[in-house]
Amino acid sequence: MTWPFENDTRFIVKKLANRSFRSNKMRNIIATIAIALTTILFTSLFTLGIGVKESTEKANMILSGGDGHARLINMNEVEYDTISEHPLIQEIAYCRKLADSVDNEALSKQITLFQYYDDIGLQYLSIEPTSGHRPVAENEIIMDTNTLDLLGVPHEIGEEITLALTVHNQQITRNFVLSGWWERYPGVDYGTIVASESYMQVHTDELADTYALDHNDTGTITALIKFVNDDNIENTLETVLKDCGYSSDVFSDNYINAAVSPLYMSLRSSNNLGTSLALVCALLAFLLSGYLIIYNIFLISILRDLHFYGMLKTIGATGRQINAVVHKQAKQLSFIGIPVGLLIGFFIGKLLLPLIMANTAFSANVATVSPHPLIFVAAAIFAWITVQISTRKPARIAARVSPIEAMRYTDTSTNIRRKKRSHFGNPARGMAWANLERNKRRTALVILSLSVSIILTTMVFTFSHSVDPAKAIKNMIDSDFSIGQSKLFDDYNVSEESALSESYLSAVQQQQGFEIGGAEYGCKALYKSDTSKQDFNQNEDGSFSTHIYGLDSFPRSLLQLVDGEMDTEKLATGEYILEGAYVSTRGVLDEKSLNHSVGDRVELMYNGSIREFTVLGHVIANEANTYDWVGSCFFLPSDVYKAFTGNNYVMSYKFNVTDEMEPDVEAFLKDYTTNIEPTMTYKSKTTIMAGVSDIQNTIVAVGGTLSFIIGFIGVLNFANTILTSIFTRRRELAILQSIGMTNKQIRTMLCMEGCNYTFISGIASLPICFIVAYMLIRPICEKIWFLDFKMNLWPLLIILPLLFLIGLLIPYFTCRIITEQSVVERLKCGE
Repeated sequence: MTWPFENDTRFIVKKLANRSFRSNKMRNIIATIAIALTTILFTSLFTLGIGVKESTEKANMILSGGDGHARLINMNEVEYDTISEHPLIQEIAYCRKLADSVDNEALSKQITLFQYYDDIGLQYLSIEPTSGHRPVAENEIIMDTNTLDLLGVPHEIGEEITLALTVHNQQITRNFVLSGWWERYPGVDYGTIVASESYMQVHTDELADTYALDHNDTGTITALIKFVNDDNIENTLETVLKDCGYSSDVFSDNYINAAVSPLYMSLRSSNNLGTSLALVCALLAFLLSGYLIIYNIFLISILRDLHFYGMLKTIGATGRQINAVVHKQAKQLSFIGIPVGLLIGFFIGKLLLPLIMANTAFSANVATVSPHPLIFVAAAIFAWITVQISTRKPARIAARVSPIEAMRYTDTSTNIRRKKRSHFGNPARGMAWANLERNKRRTALVILSLSVSIILTTMVFTFSHSVDPAKAIKNMIDSDFSIGQSKLFDDYNVSEESALSESYLSAVQQQQGFEIGGAEYGCKALYKSDTSKQDFNQNEDGSFSTHIYGLDSFPRSLLQLVDGEMDTEKLATGEYILEGAYVSTRGVLDEKSLNHSVGDRVELMYNGSIREFTVLGHVIANEANTYDWVGSCFFLPSDVYKAFTGNNYVMSYKFNVTDEMEPDVEAFLKDYTTNIEPTMTYKSKTTIMAGVSDIQNTIVAVGGTLSFIIGFIGVLNFANTILTSIFTRRRELAILQSIGMTNKQIRTMLCMEGCNYTFISGIASLPICFIVAYMLIRPICEKIWFLDFKMNLWPLLIILPLLFLIGLLIPYFTCRIITEQSVVERLKCGE
């Protein structure tokens, strides 16, 4: 657009911009790299963000039991048919349980479901066969490949499979034919076998719903529901139930067990302030890093070409036209740098995503990210905004400069107050410091750019160094090893059926390096108390369901006291008991789990045996010493436990070994539970600690990569500043040589300039590192269960010498290049 009576100068502006662009080859290369690096940061951040979101949403959907806004369980056909007709329901999946359990010995180490799903159910649970077809005939089944492998069945259509089933407590053996299979999703620790609708219809009588009578859920229906929209899912669910004549109130006669899907609950809770704040902080850090270098590059370029812009002013160019010339060049550089950065950044994010997902509750195999348009659009917008912000002020400087000011410009601040400096007879040192003061703004930008990279790298390594595997495992296992049956460790089935075999126990005790061990006994029981604060798992007679554990001296010595006392002599009398206070894996004590006060009386009941105990104290009950928390648990010495319950079977066994024998014992346990007694299993500190160490490696890999890019931007800014400063001062350096300054002195002065940048950056970064670490990283560590704050300054000791080296080498070799010209030649050149 041109104004009335104004010449159309767009062609000449474009021509000037193109010629100026071609004449600044070094500036163009450095600026393009800077824009590309900035775009890489934004693209990798958005790729990681969207990739984690996509991967966790899919994983959560499968691991939480399938897609759908809500889940209704233990329904009969009438209830299902009534609810499925409601107009607020868009889709409903029909899922029916066909057996209490699958009892093939080969499947003893995993829970295996025998189910029927309609087409929507198969879709919601992502179990569409990747080979073969869905079951149609009565004897056709499909299953996941892990279950096929455990059964030793080849992956071939038509293979015959015999299943041992328990249906309404009746043992049944049936023959089936394999019609298809699919790959089990990583993180799913149970097997699934799907039968046909024909099977369900043939065995209708066998699958009668008896849940109201005996709470056996075989034959019951689970419905996965998707509503017309996902606004106010809880209210919509309540409306549907009420309109159909049902209620979610457990005490109602028309009660239906209905709840919002954990998937949608977790998605809603994940959109919290902390996540948004972390994203904003990362964006601001990347924006700052990109701004510092792009701004500095263009500022140096403008100041170097200030004489050129002054001459344009003398021949009639307006400020707006000069501004247009600068922005035109920025656009040209962006059109090269941004696409390159988008492509590289996406692949960097895609490479880092599996590292992040491998240390979540999911597997690295679930890490998938599609080339979502939002990734590239958002990254390109932020990169473009960074370029526009960065070039705005340099363009204004070029537009506003007067011809006289341009001709007088000497790259020196006019506000410098000269101070007498004593440098002990070393003029090079004094001149090096003075040169930094010539343009304080540029010096400050370089120092800030270097400091940001130093601070971020130090914070990443402080955060990773704070990962404490020992702290992480203390609530998960409190001995070197714990052995038991897979039904106990995997299914939390505390009963005689989950007892530890004597042969396994004997084999462990005979291992070389065995130091000390002790048995844990356990069973389900009931208790009554007038003072209990427990508010669930209460039976009609007023008693509460609970677990009681008997401990030998070694596992009992591992208990951690919360309050009261742990007097061994008092416990041995059989009159006192320890109550468990639940502590999560993250080490958080649930205050509501303290059902009694020290000194309260509780009456335990087991198989007709009743005994009254006094609560002697509370001890931590966590994953290391309890199974299937039901609202309470109690601990007794093993002798008292066996005398009270009459049970002598061992639930699990904990033991320690010498440090040097840990790998050998681990290998023995792995071989024994695989080849000799497959129904047995084990837990160890080593395997749990290895998982936490992986988290540490991930923080270093992901944070280190992003810090490296930011650091590289800082170094690039540093190098560009030094190079530009030296080349623009060629004539000045020649004058110094002409009045007696030697090449060595000039090299010393320039090298000291580079080192001064590093020195000031290190001095400025050190206190900020401590402030950020103690005010930001330390509070985070106090809230995360596997972190124990440890300040780590090793990056400073590595980065600063590296920057000093760069500060020495760049001036040294640049000086060698420019001094190849004679003093006379350099005195004749421009500036």
